[in-house]
Amino acid sequence: MTDALWQRPAHELARLIATKQVSPLELTKAVLERIDRLQPTLNAFITVCHEKALDMARQAEQAVMDGAALGPLHGVPYAVKDLVNTAGVRTTFGSRVYEHNVPAEDAVAAARMKAAGGILLGKTTTPEFGHKAMTDAPLFGRSCNPWDTSRTCGGSSGGAAAAVAAGLGPIGIATDGGGSTRIPAACCGLVGLKQTLGTVPHSQVQDAFGNYTYVTPLSRTVLDTALQLSVMAGAHPSDPWSIGLAPQDFVASARPEGDLKGRRILWSATLGNAVVARDVRAAFEAALGRFAELGAELVELAEPVPKMEPIWRVINHASWRARFGGLIRDHGARMSPSLLRQVEVGAQWSAVDYQRAMFERTALFRRVQGWLEANDVLLTPTLARTALPVEQDLFEPIEIDGAVVGELRSNLFPYTLPFNITGHPAMSLPCGFGIDGLPIGLQIVGRLRDEATVLRIGALYEAMERWTERWPDL
Repeated sequence: MTDALWQRPAHELARLIATKQVSPLELTKAVLERIDRLQPTLNAFITVCHEKALDMARQAEQAVMDGAALGPLHGVPYAVKDLVNTAGVRTTFGSRVYEHNVPAEDAVAAARMKAAGGILLGKTTTPEFGHKAMTDAPLFGRSCNPWDTSRTCGGSSGGAAAAVAAGLGPIGIATDGGGSTRIPAACCGLVGLKQTLGTVPHSQVQDAFGNYTYVTPLSRTVLDTALQLSVMAGAHPSDPWSIGLAPQDFVASARPEGDLKGRRILWSATLGNAVVARDVRAAFEAALGRFAELGAELVELAEPVPKMEPIWRVINHASWRARFGGLIRDHGARMSPSLLRQVEVGAQWSAVDYQRAMFERTALFRRVQGWLEANDVLLTPTLARTALPVEQDLFEPIEIDGAVVGELRSNLFPYTLPFNITGHPAMSLPCGFGIDGLPIGLQIVGRLRDEATVLRIGALYEAMERWTERWPDL
């Protein structure tokens, strides 16, 4: 069994460990050995916690042998994106400025993974402060896609996605400020959920009340995503949007039982986008056919959709200017040029511009609420094409089907950005492969606080296909 341990999902590993069929120590050793072998190719980690992970695995094994009470992730390895604080483990934010930073406390989500019995493998790569949809930084270089190392693994949770896609641990903690979980999930053939605002407390965000960023689960399967979400979710006094939320059984919601009769699914292949790759559109339309087979009523979004990226850009870049202005003044020569350029863009907007963007944020929330009043979920592609070339520049136009279509954000992932600022849950999961052999993602957007429906619909679709059985050839 040990030779394939790295391929097994987290929910299965937890069960096998609890029933003494799998050793936490052997599992951790197998995954660490795979990390050591593939790290030179993928560059998915900034820090690997070899000795700490092995020590935790020994303790986990002893607890099993002693008959102690076990958490839902007891003995299961996981990785954490290097934007998320981990007590006693270096957390760099992908920045040379914080190269030797060691937090004294865990972020809430990381603390809950630890309390559930998970074993921290290390910290995964992120562009500096998670500022773009590719994963590279002066601190560590460039991370690659396991399906094709000439392509990006996406970003900003690219290292986490590359790790999980390559079997360097079954689950990872990611973050999502504009698609940073769903983009790499689509690029690497994974399940990436951005839950409702507040479902998982964000204890590090500086503007808790105007927040649009999320600490998220990342895995290969819908059930593993639900398991990880169950562990990380729940009220915490650090996050006002989490307070008062009732616990939910996300795992029960993620079982592929029944059908979709009586469900209405709204869909849009463009969501205001200009160009969608032919293979992405074909995979999306095939997925719609699967939902029809499950009994759902499909309704195309008929109303014109305005460009939503400009709203996000004002809010995001103004926030970055407030966060990083002093750091750039003192350390700008050591920081990523692409981050500096975006922060500088924020200088053109006034406080009035920012507040107007917040008004538009509210209007967008109400628009999406209107879409979901009569429909259970909204379906879109996750990205307009498969993973970009690994050397793609953030400010250069991208190509789709051989044609230059324009700048990256509004042409590659207009589908993900809106739901960061509206707060609605949105999950990407695999729906096929492109003509280049790379994964394609499908996005399911649900009603506020209704992760249960998103997970169930995703699980039913996942069970009809066999995308999760395919692994990159490494």
